[in-house]
Amino acid sequence: MSDVKKGPFHLTNTLSRKKEEFIPLRPPHVGLYVCGPTVYSDVHLGNVRSFLTFDVLYRWLTHLGYKVRYVRNITDVGHLVDDIDAGEDKIAKRARLEQLEPMEIVQKYTNGFHDVMRLFNLLPPSLEPTATGHLIEQIGMVGRILKNGYAYEVNGSVYFDVPKYAEKFPYGELSGRKIDELITNTRDTEGQEEKRSPLDFAIWKRADERHLMKWPSPWGEGFPGWHLECSAMSTKYLGETFDIHGGGMDLKFPHHECEIAQSVAADGTAPVRYWMHGNMLTVNGRKMAKSEGNGFTPEELLTGDHKLLERGYSAMTVRFFMLQCHYASTLDFSNAALQAAERGSERLMAAIGTLGKLKPGVSDGADIAALEQRCYDALNEDLNTPVMIAELFEGVRIINSVNDGNLPLSAGSITRLKDVFDTMVCEVLGLKNEQASDADDATLDGLVGEFIRMRAEAKARKDFATSDGIRDRLLSLGIVLKDTKDGTTWERA
Repeated sequence: MSDVKKGPFHLTNTLSRKKEEFIPLRPPHVGLYVCGPTVYSDVHLGNVRSFLTFDVLYRWLTHLGYKVRYVRNITDVGHLVDDIDAGEDKIAKRARLEQLEPMEIVQKYTNGFHDVMRLFNLLPPSLEPTATGHLIEQIGMVGRILKNGYAYEVNGSVYFDVPKYAEKFPYGELSGRKIDELITNTRDTEGQEEKRSPLDFAIWKRADERHLMKWPSPWGEGFPGWHLECSAMSTKYLGETFDIHGGGMDLKFPHHECEIAQSVAADGTAPVRYWMHGNMLTVNGRKMAKSEGNGFTPEELLTGDHKLLERGYSAMTVRFFMLQCHYASTLDFSNAALQAAERGSERLMAAIGTLGKLKPGVSDGADIAALEQRCYDALNEDLNTPVMIAELFEGVRIINSVNDGNLPLSAGSITRLKDVFDTMVCEVLGLKNEQASDADDATLDGLVGEFIRMRAEAKARKDFATSDGIRDRLLSLGIVLKDTKDGTTWERA
C-alpha cells in the first residue's frame, strides 16, 4: 500500500469557518480535547453521536501515524450546566431523588456512560480527568484571571468581566455573536445584581449552606463555574495552546466562547487552533428533545421500547446509521432510515465474509489501489464518512462480482481489498460483525441463563441493587432482559 497518498488531512475549523489543512502544533503529536458528559443523568443519543464523531477522528489520526493524546473530561461538580449563575445544583437534586450521596450519583452515571460507550464500540480516551480532581488548577486559573484584571470578586463569588475583555480581544468570534446584540438579548436572572454587566459569568460561585458540593478557596467556600473546568484541564494536559477542541454545536456558545476568553485572560494566548463541532439530531424532521416527546435513550433505541420506534435496532446498526451522515450535518432519525441502515450494514458484513472465500484469477478487472485512494481522500476531506462508505459499497459490488464469476481479481488485489476493508470498516469506522454462529448462540444462551438465575436469587433476597446491576450490565453488552409473568427471557439488543 506504499503507493497510496495518506494525506494531507483537511478539517473545517469552526473558528475560521474554512476548511484548512491540518498541521499539528508539535508533529507527530496531536492534542485533542473533547467536552465529556455531565454525570447526573443517563446518556442521550446526542452524546453518542458527538462522541462517535471524535472516536472516528481519533481512530483516523492514529491510523495516519499521529501520536494522539485524546482528553475527554467528566463533569462531576455539582454546578449548573448552562449560562445562568443561579438555580439548583443538578447533582444534589438527583442525589435527593435517588436518596444517594452526590458522589454516588456521579459514580453511577459515570459507569452508565462508560457502558454505553463500550456498547457502541467507542475507544476510551488517553485521559479522562474529572472536575473534582482538578479544583487546585481551577482555583489557580481564577487567580490568574483576577491578577490580569479580567475578573472581579463580589461577596465570595468571582465573575469574568466580559466588557473589559472585549475592549482588547474579540469576544464572540467563535459563535459570531456581537457584544451589543448579546446585551440586548440578555434576560434578568437571580444574582445579576452582583454583576457589573449581564454578560459577565461566574468563574467561581459562592456556595450557601444548602449547597452540598463546595470547596474552600481564597474567596470563601464555593464551586467552580461550568466553563472553567475545560480551560483548566486542557491547559494542564495539552498545554496553553493545543490542536483540536471538539464538542456538540450546542456548546459553541456560551461554553466554548467562554473557554477561549478564560484562557486568553489567564495565560495571554488563544487556547485552540482548530475548533470542531458536530451537528444536532432530529426525529422525523423535528429537533430531538424531551419536551417534544421525541427524545429517546440508547436503551430505548436498542429495545424498541418507545412510541416512535417500530422495533429495536442493534448498536452497530445505529453506529453505521450515524456514520452515513457527515458530522457537521443534521442527522434525522426515522424507522425507515434505521431499517435501511440495518440492511446496508448487513450487506457490508456479508461482503466481508464473502471476501475471505474469493478465488483469485489471473488478471484484475478492478483497480483496488484507486478504490483505496478514494477512501483515504474521502476521510481526508473533513472526515467525510458518508463518501467513504459509498466507496466501500463499490468494493462490495466488486466482491460480489468476483464471487459470481463475472469479474477477475488477482490474489494480490484480493489481499489488498481485504486490507482496505479491515482498515476502513473495522479499524477506522469501528464497525463489528454482530452475527453469531449456532454454536455461539448455544453458549451465549447458557451464560445468559446463568445470569438470569443469579438475578432471580438476588430479587428473592430483595437485593435489588444486584438485580438491577445484572440487568444493566447485560444491556451494556447487548443483551436485553424482559420480565414476564412466565419468567425472564432475553434477546439481543
